[in-house]
Amino acid sequence: MANENKMIRRGTVLLAALAALFTSGVLPAAGSEAAPADPVTSHPPVPPSPRAVPPAPPSPGAASGTAASSAPRASRQPAAPPGAAVPSGPSRQAPPGSQRQPSSDNTPPAPGVPSQPGQSSQSGQPSQPAEPSEPRTLLDPAAPDAPEDPTAPGAPDVPGGQPSLIRGDPRSFGAEVYKGYAFDACQAPSAATMRAWKRASPFGAVGVYIGGRGRACPRQKHLTPEWVRGVHKLGWKLLPLYVGSQSPCVRAAHKRKVRMSTSGPYAQGKREGLDAVRQAKRFHMVRHSAVYLDMEAYSYRDKSCAATTLRFIQGWNSAVRAQGYVAGFYSSADSGVSHLEKARAAGARGLPTALWFARWNVPKSLDGERGINRRAWQPHRRIHQYTGNVKRTYGGHTAHIDQNLVDAPVAVVG
Repeated sequence: MANENKMIRRGTVLLAALAALFTSGVLPAAGSEAAPADPVTSHPPVPPSPRAVPPAPPSPGAASGTAASSAPRASRQPAAPPGAAVPSGPSRQAPPGSQRQPSSDNTPPAPGVPSQPGQSSQSGQPSQPAEPSEPRTLLDPAAPDAPEDPTAPGAPDVPGGQPSLIRGDPRSFGAEVYKGYAFDACQAPSAATMRAWKRASPFGAVGVYIGGRGRACPRQKHLTPEWVRGVHKLGWKLLPLYVGSQSPCVRAAHKRKVRMSTSGPYAQGKREGLDAVRQAKRFHMVRHSAVYLDMEAYSYRDKSCAATTLRFIQGWNSAVRAQGYVAGFYSSADSGVSHLEKARAAGARGLPTALWFARWNVPKSLDGERGINRRAWQPHRRIHQYTGNVKRTYGGHTAHIDQNLVDAPVAVVG
């Protein structure tokens, strides 16, 4: 009995040892699962290759249907250096100073491709955009252009919206303005007269007739490119006048031989406007210069004649502005200027930037002309010719002139 009990105890110990051996993890039983590793003492798993990581789900608000390969996600990026900003998919910020072009599908630009001109594709820093060719058009935002189509909005007798007062400082779009007294003469005075008058006269600007088939003094004895540069160096400002084709109902008999065509006046105005700019350039008057169309008195109450004349003026203005020059207009206060003021009030387009109005033998005034709305063509957009064909002598030199009070754009001599 004692031996039997001893064998039973030995068998029990042997069974316990075998059980411990089977459950130690060294020799797992067939078909059993290994025990989970101790989370404290075990090593973290090695992260899989970035290529094996599936793309992150789109962020809230991102457009559906965006291709996963259109941009790298945050999980695909290498670790950023300390202090560096980490891009984060479609909503990532552009590099400082660069401009980011919004995309319709919230997809950022591909790496190495600038989002828009001005952003460098190499460093992420803004780069200077390619220098465009210098624009020629010089638009006056207060005087919107008139369409060529006579039936389009803004053409004569076609409503063109609310009338503009043609207000604003012309210097804001590049014009050079002179304020003070000026004279003009059919023949530009000699250089000696200009030197003497610069010292002794009250004038600081001179009107010169640079061209046009209606010019009264086509043979200018003194007006040359060298004369222009010479008087400019003396300190004179220049007011170039172009006497082109005249209204079909022009009053002066000697101007009727240069009346404009009643068919295609807009196109004819454009052709002569281009010639006006050519003449200005010939005299070293560069972009941003004012050029004034001289339209002698006409019967603007004749509706057909007025419509033709207005179309010519609109075409002339359009061509002058398209070449980068400032379009001005000279006429008598009771005819051409009154006509343009009524056209302005009716919503016409393509009107001049500045008005040079002739009303003689009245007190000189830029704001008191009864034929112009007091608030229109302001500021720095008016010239008043207050006397005409008078003889004046300064510094021993005499000339026949018209006298003007000016606050308006002048030529820019280059």
